Parts: sequence; structure tokens; C-alpha cells
Amino acid sequence: MQPSAPAPAPRYDERLTAPPLWWGIAALLGLSGGLVTLPLGVLPMLVSVVVVGLLAGGLISSYGSARIRVVAGSLVAGEARIPLTALGEPEVLEAEEARAWRSYKADPRAFMLLRSYVPTAVRIEVTDPEDPTPYVYVSTRDPKALAAALTA
Repeated sequence: MQPSAPAPAPRYDERLTAPPLWWGIAALLGLSGGLVTLPLGVLPMLVSVVVVGLLAGGLISSYGSARIRVVAGSLVAGEARIPLTALGEPEVLEAEEARAWRSYKADPRAFMLLRSYVPTAVRIEVTDPEDPTPYVYVSTRDPKALAAALTA
């Protein structure tokens, strides 16, 4: 039995984490849950603080854990895995242009991994004639590095 080859290192790897303010809001939600149950006693209040805080933190963590990678000839954005051969040239979108593509320029058929708290993005045309998706929109904090990894 031969040892398997190591997995190729990603050319680009980014995790779109939620901003710190959102974690503060999760903590405040936990405290609010505790205040609501305070008339029931100290123990229910403490349980409520922990449970509500953990639920809010879990929701923020799951939403904020989107990952973008360029690895093994594919763009992996969230749950999508798109071969680079099906993609055209990437277009770096600064804040104003990215906002336009998130709103009034958006095509409902496009694949969009967007996070409103990330102001910049990359838009890539889909060149596969079999795919009805016109383009891929990916929020990223470093659009130039992502575009360079896609064209390398």
C-alpha cells in the first residue's frame, strides 16, 4: 500500500468572521434573557443567561464562519465548489461597486457568498455554457489577493 500524496496547499484561504460588535450583541442578548427570567429566581436567571448567550453565539458563529479557498483547481466558497475552468476573469469590486452588485445590479440566478459587513468583493463570470449561473459574487476582505489566486 502506497502512502497517499499530501493535499495541495491552498493558494488562497480566508474565513469571513463576524465583526466584534456582533459578539457584544450576543452577550447583551444573554444578559437580556437573564433579566427576563430574574423574577423566577437566581438559578433560572443564570441558566437563561448561559442558554441565550450560547444560542446567540452559535448563530453568529455559524453565519460568520464562511470560508473562501482556492485549492486544487477549484474555488471553494461556502458550500460551493466551482472548478476554475468554468470561471472567467475575476473583477475586483471596491466598496461602492460591490454594494451595487449586492443590490440593484444583482442577478437572482447568480451564486452569491456575501456578507454585508465585508465592503469589498470579487465578481467572476461563469463561462460554462451548461451552467445557468451568470456569475459568482464573493465577499472578501482582500479582493486583489483572491483575484490573483484565481488567475494564477
